[in-house]
Order: sequence, then structure tokens, then C-alpha cells
Amino acid sequence: MLPLGEKPILEHLIDWTKKNGIKSVVLCVSYLKKSIEDYFEDGKRFGVNIEYAVANRPLATAGQLKTAEEFIDKTFVCMYGDSIFDFNLRSMVKQHKQKKSFVTMSLYEYKTNLPYGVIETTKSGKVIAWNEKPEIKANVNMGCYVMEPEILQMIPNNKPYGMDDLLKKVMAKNKSVNSIVSKKGFLDIGNKASYRKANQEYLQKLGNI
Repeated sequence: MLPLGEKPILEHLIDWTKKNGIKSVVLCVSYLKKSIEDYFEDGKRFGVNIEYAVANRPLATAGQLKTAEEFIDKTFVCMYGDSIFDFNLRSMVKQHKQKKSFVTMSLYEYKTNLPYGVIETTKSGKVIAWNEKPEIKANVNMGCYVMEPEILQMIPNNKPYGMDDLLKKVMAKNKSVNSIVSKKGFLDIGNKASYRKANQEYLQKLGNI
């Protein structure tokens, strides 16, 4: 229920999913259950239908998703509640269906500069190159997925289970896991620094309207 501007982050996520054509939402809740339910109720005032899947103890990301199993019987979108997204979710769902994927992951093209000079050597220790504070890039997980409902059967009941463990299990069973890559559209709000950054970017965006 952290605020971003005048709304909780969860409300921003619900607005984003609604703009992308999703009108039915299941919120997986635990220790903030009452405050979340009191605020969002059945979702009507936000233009969606909201139901609640409740965990009585920490279950990690996939374990928490398991609690929503009774509400899911078709292709669905799963997303973390501590991130802000701004990519084309409709396009992601369309690609998922076209490729007949079991899971589609949203990835972000992350770039950063290493704070050190990187030295390349041969096996014998001879220095052959010096790259001063090079830029590196990698595709990182944004925490938004399109999934088939059968994946829920692969999550153990009532025990902590991470999304990484689940996706590794899916790939080990040779299920189709695909991805979309975005160069924008992701802001993690999992720590104080990123939360402050999100608020700054939100205020800047308002100033540009």
C-alpha cells in the first residue's frame, strides 16, 4: 500500500492492467490483508472485479501465487506488486498465444557501468586487454508473466516456493518459456532508493502533462 503520488502502487498496477484490457483481478494478500481489502473492496470503483487469495504466512512468490489457484482456469497474467510497468501488455499476451507458450516472461534490457577497470588475461596470466569501467548489459526479470493455468499444479501446497524455482521446474519439463524484451517500462520499488526514484519520475511525468 505504499503511495506513489496520490495513489497506492497497487492502484497504479490495477489501472495499468485495466488499460491493457484486463478487468478481473486476484490480489494475493497476507499481513496487509485488511488494509488492502478495506481500500479496494470488490474493485467496482476502479472499474474491475477484485477477489482475494489469502496466505497466513510468507510463501515466497510462487507459493503466494498458488493461493490463487481456485480463481484461475484460463491464461492469466501474474505480476509482482512492488514494480511499476509501462510496456504493451496486450502485445505480450498476443505473442504468448501466437507462440502457444506455457510461460512468457517480461524482461528489461538493463545497462550499467562497472566501477572498475576490467583486465583480460590468458591462462598463463599475460595481460591482453584493459577495459576501463566498461558498460555491461543483460536482460533482467521484470516480474510480469503470462502463464497457462496448468502451471499452478506444479507449485507445492502451503510451503515457500520461489518463482525462480518454478520456472526452472517448467524448463526442466521442456515446457515452452518465451519472453518479450523492453528497453523501458520497468521500475522496481523494492527498496528505499528505487522508491524515491519512482516518486521523482512520477512527479516529473505529471509536470509534462
